[in-house]
Amino acid sequence: MVVIFHVKSEETDSSVPLICGTVNGTDANLIPVVSGAAQVVLSKSLPFCKQWREIAQDDYLWKCLCANRWPSVCKQSSPPILSYHKLFKSFYKRQRNRTLLPPKLSLKDLEFYIDIWTEENLMFSEVVPGPVLQKGSWTPPNGISDVLRLHLTSPDYKMTFPMQPRFNIPLGQTVSVSVFVGRRDTQKVACIINKSVCDYIDRSTFRALAFDYLDFSPAHPFVSGIRAWISLLFMDHGNENVIDVFGIELDFCDAANSEDQVLWLLDMLDWK
Repeated sequence: MVVIFHVKSEETDSSVPLICGTVNGTDANLIPVVSGAAQVVLSKSLPFCKQWREIAQDDYLWKCLCANRWPSVCKQSSPPILSYHKLFKSFYKRQRNRTLLPPKLSLKDLEFYIDIWTEENLMFSEVVPGPVLQKGSWTPPNGISDVLRLHLTSPDYKMTFPMQPRFNIPLGQTVSVSVFVGRRDTQKVACIINKSVCDYIDRSTFRALAFDYLDFSPAHPFVSGIRAWISLLFMDHGNENVIDVFGIELDFCDAANSEDQVLWLLDMLDWK
């Protein structure tokens, strides 16, 4: 007996024939001859279709599907993992958006050491508790540009902190920034930004930006090239000779765009 099912392809949004034939005169072991698109739909259809659910009880179906995609995994007498069903479900589709496990760190465990210089004059030096840098923990003041306000309230994850007191920096002076982070639970410190120069001033968003590459633990030898960005946020006074700094912004947009992602990234740093 030959059975033909039509399933909808996720890749082409069209109907794909699924052809099966009997083995030993019984419908319990159906050998599929299917396309890659149909295999994906078949895997997702099993919980909802009684006939396919009965067919799927035999791992031979899944061995045939695996042999169609990866012939070498079927050359041994048994599957390389628990079953061919598990093998197919695990690898038939590339996983792009994986759910992160809860991070081991929390902002309550951290404190940030922030220093800002103009030329060789120390303008700002504070130890900032992690929760103070949490997104949405403060409201930007009146008098900032609409573009900057829109940037600060966008969904992108940014860690921000208000400067108290505010300070002015004459345009043309070299501004450098350092940011270290400490762990209260282990009494260790890691470097995020090490006296990087704010060598770019974005007048459209009223930010002076600097960055540095993160140093990761030797336990993560293949992670590299990820930057930490820090921005000095300044007011829109119309005075192009002085920047009136009211806050800072720290982000890791190269790799992290949520609090959990940032905490995972910080946990991988080279803690001393």
